[in-house]
Amino acid sequence: MERVGPGGGGYLGHRLRPSLRRRSREEEPERCGAARVPRRRRVQALPASGSGPAGPRLLKAPASAPAPPLARRPDAPQARAVGPRPEATGSSADPGGRDSGECPEARAMAVGNINELPENILLELFTHVPARQLLLRCRLVCSLWRDLIDLVTLWKRKCLREGFITEDWDQPVADWKIFYFLRSLHRNLLHNPCAEEGFEFWSLDVNGGDEWKVEDLSRDQRKEFPNGQVKKYFVTSYYTCLKSQVVDLKAEGYWEELMDTTRPDIEVKDWFAARPDCGSKYQLCVQLLSSAHAPLGTFQPDPATIQQKSDAKWREVSHTFSNYPPGVRYIWFQHGGVDTHYWAGWYGPRVTNSSITIRPPLP
Repeated sequence: MERVGPGGGGYLGHRLRPSLRRRSREEEPERCGAARVPRRRRVQALPASGSGPAGPRLLKAPASAPAPPLARRPDAPQARAVGPRPEATGSSADPGGRDSGECPEARAMAVGNINELPENILLELFTHVPARQLLLRCRLVCSLWRDLIDLVTLWKRKCLREGFITEDWDQPVADWKIFYFLRSLHRNLLHNPCAEEGFEFWSLDVNGGDEWKVEDLSRDQRKEFPNGQVKKYFVTSYYTCLKSQVVDLKAEGYWEELMDTTRPDIEVKDWFAARPDCGSKYQLCVQLLSSAHAPLGTFQPDPATIQQKSDAKWREVSHTFSNYPPGVRYIWFQHGGVDTHYWAGWYGPRVTNSSITIRPPLP
């Protein structure tokens, strides 16, 4: 060690190595906002026989001695540890490291693109995605997804998965995508067709005589009716009784392009019967309406008159709209009747199990 100054006094700063000078500056308390902490200096007395005048001598701290900790203000932010990124360490905790124990194929699969999967696997994944999401979102991702979603194979698989077709299906289908959507939407579009909810969803357009009424099918009538689930019916009176319902196709899931481009068949059915002790007259009118409620197609058969002392059996009336003009947005359904003897009470025709269904086109 060398002395510093003629009398052993002076500062050591100009003698320190550049790295130590930088550390001294970086550790100043004012730089980190902490309270000043005095640094301790190690002092050693020179022996009397040494060269130069006797006096205290400043020594450097050993290189292995840690620097004294700095006091930290309570409001100072917590310092963030800086170190190598996990993927650069190759530790066993790193999924992509060399010591993780994973095979290269697994690592490649973990970081690979989903489009690198075989197309057959992508098709199987798409069969579990809702159909509307496939068209509105997935189809717009990339050209590969668009081409796969447009494949006939995908929509045929979805039809098979939903139970719309069987393994041995052999009927030709013009468009499997349209076929899937129409089958998934297929149901009775008339609400409360069998009077289970009273007159809910129905508009009583004409309510003459003793007005409309809901009655229960008798045990014998249930045996005669072809649908065992039907338990109630609507019955008319001695003045005309008419009720109607409007079906909003868009609200039921049938968007404009589907109806205008495909124009699927619209099937209408209704069931009616007379009383055995009184004659009656039944009538039905169904119209396809535009967005402005202008008629684009009408089915209105002649009123059916049933004579007194008839067999009183239930009869079905049906009609299918095909090749109608584009622009159909609503379907208006109205039925009812009157008894022909003007008896007080409810001796007019009985109606129930009405339906409007849209079915996929088949050759």
